Amino acid sequence: MNGKGIYLILLSLLFGCNLPDAKTGRELAYHFDQPARIWEETLPLGNGRIGMMPDGGIEREHVVLNEISLWSGSKQDTDNPHAYRALADIRRLLFEGRNDEAQDLMYKTFVCEGAGSNLGDGANAPYGSYQLFGNLVLRYTYPDESDSIAGYRRRLNLSEAIASVSFKRGGVNYQREMFTSFSGDLGVIHLVADADRALNFSVGMNRPEHATVAVDGRDLLMRGQLPDGVDTLEMKGTRFASRVRIVLPKGGDLAATDSGLSVRSASEAILLVSLGTDYFDKDGVGPSLEECLSRAESKDFATLRREHTLAYRSLFDRVSLNLGNGERDHLPIPERLAAFAQDKDDPGLAALYFQFGRYLLISSTRQGLLPPNLQGLWCNTIHTPWNGDYHLNINLQMNHWPAEVTNLSELHLPLIEWTKQQVHSGERTAKAFYNARGWVTHILGNVWEFTAPGEHPSWGATNTSAAWLCEHLYTHYQYTLDQAYLRDVYPTMKGAALFFVDMLVQDPRTKYLVTAPTTSPENAYKMPNGSVASICAGSTMDNQIVRELFTNTIEAAGILGVDSAFAAELAMKRDRLMPTTIGKDGRILEWLEAYEEIEPTHRHVSHLYGLYPGNEISVAHTPELAEAARKSLQVRGDQSTGWSMAWKINFWARLQEGDHAYKLLGDLLRPCVDEHTREVKGGGSYPNLFCAHPPFQIDGNLGGTAGIAEMLIQSQTGWIEFLPALPSAWKNGSFSGLKVRNGGEVSAKWTEGLLTEARLKAVVSGSFQIKLPANTANLSLKKNQKPVSLPVIDGMLTVDLRQGDELVITL
Repeated sequence: MNGKGIYLILLSLLFGCNLPDAKTGRELAYHFDQPARIWEETLPLGNGRIGMMPDGGIEREHVVLNEISLWSGSKQDTDNPHAYRALADIRRLLFEGRNDEAQDLMYKTFVCEGAGSNLGDGANAPYGSYQLFGNLVLRYTYPDESDSIAGYRRRLNLSEAIASVSFKRGGVNYQREMFTSFSGDLGVIHLVADADRALNFSVGMNRPEHATVAVDGRDLLMRGQLPDGVDTLEMKGTRFASRVRIVLPKGGDLAATDSGLSVRSASEAILLVSLGTDYFDKDGVGPSLEECLSRAESKDFATLRREHTLAYRSLFDRVSLNLGNGERDHLPIPERLAAFAQDKDDPGLAALYFQFGRYLLISSTRQGLLPPNLQGLWCNTIHTPWNGDYHLNINLQMNHWPAEVTNLSELHLPLIEWTKQQVHSGERTAKAFYNARGWVTHILGNVWEFTAPGEHPSWGATNTSAAWLCEHLYTHYQYTLDQAYLRDVYPTMKGAALFFVDMLVQDPRTKYLVTAPTTSPENAYKMPNGSVASICAGSTMDNQIVRELFTNTIEAAGILGVDSAFAAELAMKRDRLMPTTIGKDGRILEWLEAYEEIEPTHRHVSHLYGLYPGNEISVAHTPELAEAARKSLQVRGDQSTGWSMAWKINFWARLQEGDHAYKLLGDLLRPCVDEHTREVKGGGSYPNLFCAHPPFQIDGNLGGTAGIAEMLIQSQTGWIEFLPALPSAWKNGSFSGLKVRNGGEVSAKWTEGLLTEARLKAVVSGSFQIKLPANTANLSLKKNQKPVSLPVIDGMLTVDLRQGDELVITL
């Protein structure tokens, strides 16, 4: 953080002002003018491990508590002894065109042993479920309950990661601030009344099941244990506990009650909320909770706030985005979303949404812990939708699309470590189901290393998930050029590639190598006999992912100087995969045969993986495929689930059609909750900006943020291109701090849609190519603030930079 940023933070602490963005000078926040009526109106707080979602109630405030590792379930043996014995027959039926019969056989033989995900309700099954930690309930009393409420405001400040509530009642101003401390690793709630002895409240905790609550000394203690899914008589799963301690800096009366703690006649109170599980620490969570509370209560609120803010902003302040000021910044967020749905005229909302995605990623994961799940860090139920697990046919991967480009590279590491953790189980699965070397995983993932096919082959047979995860391993290298890191993850990449060396089989009809059996994720087609099937011999997405895995593994082996013979074998196998193919209607084939589609507007657009996040299809290198991808998207349509629309933003940005990408951003921001009935209608955004599948899934938020970045900067083609898909709505603007491949950090300014300044800073030494725009008549270059002359060939500028060097391009 620069000196100006630190100065602004200190200024806010001294004078109680709200922090603007340190680089743009604009405040990044949204607000409501009433308490939350549904969970999706509450404000998400998180520090990568613990989460809080307060609803801002006036008499009764409900704060949902979460902890990233609170999972039921346990490790299990999912090897199916019938699977490999049936594999040859399954393949034979596929190659004979009897795919429906192959699918029927798979339902009988080629599924995991046991209940699998229990059809998405694994809370009491071995698979398990991510669950609500508990609820913190504050009940406030006022001198005169009949007094009216004035000036109510409930606000989430993204610049500081702080939620606040303020209002006036009976002549007294009440203020609340809450945050999940990035420095102290606990929740902090600060309550203030500006009249003496006017703050009166009680505190309780609860959980729907498997927990007890009691007063323990001066703390409120909740503890419990979840089911492991095996023992039905006794809880043997994850243990958890939480302690709440109240500090009264200016006096007041603190007492224990039958249900919790009570405060009377105070004017200020600090609630410290410490919670944890034994997932990472099998010695128990009790002592660590008490240590955390003891450290925190020795500090005043200003110190707790300052330390939290400094730690959080070291991540958040790396990137700024200014798309212009609007007249709607002052509106409550539901009104702002409704207005944007009408005319799309609010450039600041897009910038806010972009930073909200970065905020969510920062808040829902951190190094040494788990990656964000389907709901990131936040849930409010025991039976979280789809178990709140790690879906591996796009969702977990989409969660990390903004990690590198939006300068949060270290937040990619929890996914990378989680991927490495799956290898041992994936090797057993590869052997049991395919008699193959290497490792594999399918669509389902959890914290218990589940790698087997799912219980329903129509969606559970997808087998390229490990390969897709390895794309993230290599992407992190492409942005950082850290060879020590590459050496560490190379065995994981090699193992995933080795699986396909053994698993790929020749289709006797075409002589191509195919992944059989497989699917095009969650989609189905009609066979010539009228039957509907999902299982197939190879799919376009599989081929694109496997081709990418082989290419990346070959490159990694070359960089590290290892495995030349294995790399040659991969190259040979890669050449025998069917290329991405354009059908008679001008669209890219989703399957390797021209099957009739059952649902032409299906939410998954898997056959365009090579357009994004892959790089097999591009306007520059494969214009015919790019045009076929465009036609495929036109038929697929724009309207879909939230995360699907986020994916399509990235597709259209790669096709360099900024206005279409912006149109989809507008669709993604469409309010999905009826203001009067509270009914959820289709994909879009909830009032608190959570993305609606529906229900809430965080992948749409994070995919949307990645899409906005993709509209502003691209580097996947081998060169850096500024503003490749700038929509006409963003006529003037600037950004700073975005990252590009090959170890660069970039910034830009533009006026009336034309680039006026671009900056490239080398994070590591290297050579960079930059595609210049057409308006280069007044081109000037400075390297480390000194004028420099560099050759421009066919619109491409090449520059060698040492670590720390900066090139400034002025147009």
